[in-house]
Parts: sequence; structure tokens; C-alpha cells
Amino acid sequence: MSTFYLCSKNHSIVGQMDTYLAFHRDNRHRKTEDHEKNFNPSFPSRHNVSEESARPNYVNNSPTSPYHLGRDVPSDEAINKIRTANSVTISPELFEKIYLNPQNAVKGELRNTFANPTPLALLGFLLSLSPLSCELMGWRGAGGDGIATVGAYYFIGGFLMSLGGILEFFLGNTFSFVVFCSFGGFWFTLGSTLTPSFNAYGAYAADPNQPAQGLTSPGFHASFGFFLLFMGLLSLIYLICALRTNLVFVAIFLGLLLTFVILTGAYWHTALGHTEMAERLQVAAGAFGFLATLAGWWIFFAQMLASVDFPFQIPVGDISHLITPFSERVKQKERYPA
Repeated sequence: MSTFYLCSKNHSIVGQMDTYLAFHRDNRHRKTEDHEKNFNPSFPSRHNVSEESARPNYVNNSPTSPYHLGRDVPSDEAINKIRTANSVTISPELFEKIYLNPQNAVKGELRNTFANPTPLALLGFLLSLSPLSCELMGWRGAGGDGIATVGAYYFIGGFLMSLGGILEFFLGNTFSFVVFCSFGGFWFTLGSTLTPSFNAYGAYAADPNQPAQGLTSPGFHASFGFFLLFMGLLSLIYLICALRTNLVFVAIFLGLLLTFVILTGAYWHTALGHTEMAERLQVAAGAFGFLATLAGWWIFFAQMLASVDFPFQIPVGDISHLITPFSERVKQKERYPA
């Protein structure tokens, strides 16, 4: 009698448990269907996210997101959902690594629509300065004040840096725009100065029929030295501004500053007839220029790795947090007037 009662009681409990589990299984399936029907790719609110989707679900020790895209979602639909969600954020360090520019707010979706022009302009800078630095140092018997690579100054340094600077302008990156366009103009100027048809140095030749004599004339070296001096001043301004970016960018402008200043001294010593000192200064200028290109190749490599989402990234030494932006100081004063 008692045995029959216990068996009946256990059978009743099992039946209740099966009913309870079936109810919750159907309820969970219904909520999942409602969530899929009411999926909204924009930022979710309490009205368009179901209770089940709002609750964290840990799979592989990571919470799911309402922006999760399954394997069966077509690529075009996935891209559209990501663009509509507008949930992709980028850290200031990564932004400055990619654009060489402090992060700023720009209206529109140009940065998400078009390619990043910064590596292209940086490549034009590197493929021009790297061989010039080797020529200034006289490696493997090189010389001639960089005349051998005058074509690179036009079609790589001047063209690519100017093109990249103009594209940076449309993306709203003011600092990169000014830097690239100014150095693009420098390469065009250097190339035209060394081109015989421009007669820049031919005007200083004692014999008009031998314009190459102007390259060794004191007047040409004394005059061209001023252009290099003010390029050094420009590099100093860029160096101060680069303190809001990263250490690699600081190293580039520091190397350029020393290159232009020392090269100015080399030209002025040549004008005074101090040939031995001028040659030493020229080698030193080429060495600092080469160091600047090493830093440039490093950040170019970092940008290319980031562009293809490589499994590892190389650091560039973010220092933007060391100097408080002026806009943040204004906000702090408005928040705490005292």
C-alpha cells in the first residue's frame, strides 16, 4: 500500500517536472523567434530587445551581443547592419597610429567609406629620403648632392605626398594634411632645383655655357642654405605638435630637424670654402635623415599591419595622454570655475 502510494507520488512529481520543462522550452523558443523578428540593427532600447536577448548569455566565456551576426547571414546584409549600427569605435592611440593625426570629430562617414591615404603619403616620403640620406653619407661611393634620384623627388616624394595630403584634407585630418602637402612641396622644390632646365644653379655659373659650375659656386650654396634653414624651422613646429601623437612621429621630426639644420651648416661652410667641415656636416645630416627614415619605416609597417587586421600589432609609443588637450582644459574650467 505504501509502496504503491510512493510510486504514484513519484510518477506525479516526474510528470509535473516534464510539464514545467516543456513549458519553459516552448517559452524560450517563442522568445527567440520574437527577438529575431524584431531585430533592430540600431542601438537597442527596452522596446525592441526581448528579455532573453537582454540577459547575458555566456558562451565560450564571452557574452553575446545584439549585434552578433551568424554564419548564415549574407555578407552584404552583414556589412549593412554593421554600418547601420555605427558601433565600431577606435581608440585614440590606434587613430594616431593610422592617421598620424590627433583624433578629432568629423561629420560624415568618409573615413569608413574611403581608404586611408596616410601610408601612401608616408611611403612617398620614405622612398625619397631613404636614398637621399645614403647619398649624403656617401655610401658605396654615392654623391652628387642627390641628383641621381631627382626623378624620385618628383614622382614619388612630391606626387605621392601631395596626393596623400589632399586626401587627408577631405578626411578632416588637418595636421597630416599640412605635413604631407608641405613636404610634397619640398620634394618638388628640391627636384626642380636640381633639374638643369630650371636653371636654378646655372644662374650662378661663371660660364653660361657650363651651368654645372653653379653647383660649386659660393652664391648658390649660401642662398640654398636659407631654404634648408626654414625647412628646419618648419620641422621644429611639427616636432612640438607631434608631442600630442606618438614617440615614432616625434623621432621622425626630430631627425628631420637635425638633418635640415646640419645640412644648412654644410651648405654655408661650402660657401665659405671650408670643404672638409662641409663634408663632415653633410655625412652627419645624412645620418640623422637615415634615422628619421628608420622611424618612418617602423610606423609605415605598423600602419600596414593594422590595415589588414594582422594577428599582432607593433607599438608606436603613444604619448597623447601626457599633454592635456586644450578642449579638455576648457571643459574642466567650465565644470569647476573655482
